[in-house]
Amino acid sequence: MKKYNVAIVGIRGVVGDCMFEILKERKFPVNELRLLSFNPEEANRTYEINGKEFKLSKLTPDAFENIDIGLFSPGAAISKEYAPYAVKAGCVVIDNTSQFRMEPDVPLVVPEVNPEEIKNQKGIIANPNCSTIQMVVALKPLHDYAKIKRIVVSTYQAVSGAGALAINELKEQLSGNMRIEVFPYQIAHNLIPQIDVTQENLYTKEEMKMVNETKKIMKDDSIKVTATCVRVPVFGAHSESVNIETEKKITREKAIELLSNAPGVKVIDDLKNNLYPTPLASEGKDSTFVGRIREDNTIANGLNLWIVSDNLRKGAALNAVQIAEELIKIR
Repeated sequence: MKKYNVAIVGIRGVVGDCMFEILKERKFPVNELRLLSFNPEEANRTYEINGKEFKLSKLTPDAFENIDIGLFSPGAAISKEYAPYAVKAGCVVIDNTSQFRMEPDVPLVVPEVNPEEIKNQKGIIANPNCSTIQMVVALKPLHDYAKIKRIVVSTYQAVSGAGALAINELKEQLSGNMRIEVFPYQIAHNLIPQIDVTQENLYTKEEMKMVNETKKIMKDDSIKVTATCVRVPVFGAHSESVNIETEKKITREKAIELLSNAPGVKVIDDLKNNLYPTPLASEGKDSTFVGRIREDNTIANGLNLWIVSDNLRKGAALNAVQIAEELIKIR
């Protein structure tokens, strides 16, 4: 099997570290692994993959020489600055930030939904927002069957989506240290109905990501999407309450059939026996879990779903590695 030189930009973040672990778990054919950070001297950890050890290197404009694939998760500003250097060096960038997602010539890819877009890449492939990924994985088979007209989604997003400092803040608050630094309010024992900055339409940036990215990934601008994104005191895995309206009716039984056969989806739905997805049970798993599937009794063609997925894995690192796996199939 051909092996590839891979760079991880942002290795010291929670997503970058998860990218490394998933490359290892899935036995991605890595030859050289270049782990790039602004301050490599601060990290003493040695990374081992495929029997080889690697240490951090400094992120510089010329750090991508002989690199085939770059997995980026360093923040949008750094991706904006350094992705062009990588592309110029012949590297295909798979970027987990928001920087390139809505660029018209940049594919926005979820492999279970639109893998064919990978062949259209011109050096950069965008990884969608975590909350968008799990939703479209679950909705794509329903859209293919009955065409979704409208989506109403409320998210319950784990603190890990805001990074390592947010995880530590919740841990400290649960231990009694109520210092507030990452979030605008105490997150322990609380809910914060704001993720990212407010836009002119009074939606937040996170909510508009879900609106715009869903339409791009599903290749259907006619889908109406409205979102409310909420941060909850959960360490890992995002949950979503999703209501859809479709052109033709989908019964509960048909929805279960479609979802049970969909790639990346696992149905857990037996309310009488208290079986449904939860973030705690979903943490560390690769699937997108769907439950509480029921017909909306207020409209003719409506369906309610509860969707849960590990936001660091399928919502970020796993999706990026899956894109890389699809990419090497066609290179």
